[in-house]
Amino acid sequence: MLQKAVLKRKLTRERRKKHIRKIVSGTAERARLVVHRTNSHIYAQLVDDANERTLSGVSSLSPALREELKGKTPLEKATRVGEAVAQKAKEIQIENVVFDRNGFLYHGRVKAVAEAARAAGLKF
Repeated sequence: MLQKAVLKRKLTRERRKKHIRKIVSGTAERARLVVHRTNSHIYAQLVDDANERTLSGVSSLSPALREELKGKTPLEKATRVGEAVAQKAKEIQIENVVFDRNGFLYHGRVKAVAEAARAAGLKF
């Protein structure tokens, strides 16, 4: 019974993800900010879909952040990752992004990444 519930949850997320990707696309001038979360970590990438390449990425496992994030709550980690991805975007001269929540609901850690990136200067 538990496996059915997990499978249904995964399939539901995949359905949402496909629907979002039909609409959301990134370019070199306006990259797509993709957020992925697991139970332990959070990942954020800037993607240029026109040229099919990843411009930059940050996660809670990044060497620059790993030591800083030890002992923090998942929400604090997500906030820090959002700030770091905004900083990386500014380094490669990207100010405007399209937010891709990757099928996850917009609350909790996904929302924290988005709000921290906005506060750090990215425009959605």
